[in-house]
Amino acid sequence: MRFTDWATRVMFISLMFAALIIVLLIGRGTQLQNNTTTFNTFNTSNTSKAEVTPWTQYPQAQFQSAKYPEKKPQVVVKSPVKTHQPQPVSRYVTTQAFARYRPHYQVVSIDPSNYGERYTTDVNGRPVNNQPIVVLHETGYSASSAINFFQVAHKDESVQASYHALIKLDGTVVYLVPPEKRAFGAAHSVFDSPDGLETVQTNPNLPPSVNNFAYHVSLETPADSYNSDSQATHSGYTEPQYHSLAWLIAQSQVPDYRITTHKQVDRSGKKVDPINFDGNKFLDLLNIYRQVRPIYRTQR
Repeated sequence: MRFTDWATRVMFISLMFAALIIVLLIGRGTQLQNNTTTFNTFNTSNTSKAEVTPWTQYPQAQFQSAKYPEKKPQVVVKSPVKTHQPQPVSRYVTTQAFARYRPHYQVVSIDPSNYGERYTTDVNGRPVNNQPIVVLHETGYSASSAINFFQVAHKDESVQASYHALIKLDGTVVYLVPPEKRAFGAAHSVFDSPDGLETVQTNPNLPPSVNNFAYHVSLETPADSYNSDSQATHSGYTEPQYHSLAWLIAQSQVPDYRITTHKQVDRSGKKVDPINFDGNKFLDLLNIYRQVRPIYRTQR
């Protein structure tokens, strides 16, 4: 065999091996691309289906995210009626009307300076075990202005403020502070309960308040009533606001008599909100969205 023929065959064989290697590399690259595409598609699918984490249970009360309206409160409260054994206990359960009503909602983060922890002792180290209350407010201005204020850091403790939730004019529920945290919704304040006056001082530089055991909810003030402190010039709240408020509170174990207003708990003499609030209408809706269910436990 001549040298030229041998060299030609060697070159041809080399080209064949090179082509085979290129084909294998192209196939491997396509497989990696397909695997990456599949992984990214799976992650995107999971992200799109991810649900908002529900709020942790507030002691003795449960306030759920709107993603979980079908869950039932699990906390029980003792019946005020004294009977012989078996002793009845009761708990609030949501109704079919509650399940049918699905308000829009938002979850908004606010600056950590505007809320804090719930304490188990007061400034003097004494244990505190107040049962929860719900305090109703109004924003005074637009919902956006209130949210903007809460999102700004405030070093001055006397101006730090927040609500746990806010309800817009269209009924949208805006979650601001998780219920296990202490919102700064009321300054000097006291709740007048059937068992006496309730308040807790957690800051030695500030007067006592109900914040440590309160869940604060605010209604957005109608545009024609901004900064109004008069019933005559305040147009009141919308139908969706009443329904969303009742829907939200229906998820708690807070009894009716422990639902109050900023005006009722305030001790500064300056707070009058929520103005023109129809308490009877709210309670009627609350009773539509939740009911008391007695539970009997046999004596062992």
